[in-house]
Amino acid sequence: MAKRTTGFHFEQALSALEAVVEKLESGELSLEESLKHFERGIALTRACQKSLAEAEQRVKALMETDGRERLAPFEPPASGPT
Repeated sequence: MAKRTTGFHFEQALSALEAVVEKLESGELSLEESLKHFERGIALTRACQKSLAEAEQRVKALMETDGRERLAPFEPPASGPT
């Protein structure tokens, strides 16, 4: 199967979003700069959410057998005594 190449890289977008949050939290930006960064953060958030939703759909499609999902609720392993 060929790897899809898109212009979007989730990890890079997430890093950029973290940088935007840091700048906004610094409190050192003007109102206009804050709005500009906020708009950028919203765009990055939406792009990341879309990417995650697409990944979820791909996983579901891969996990289907005969049109039925084989997914089961995740149960973390029981941790033993430490």
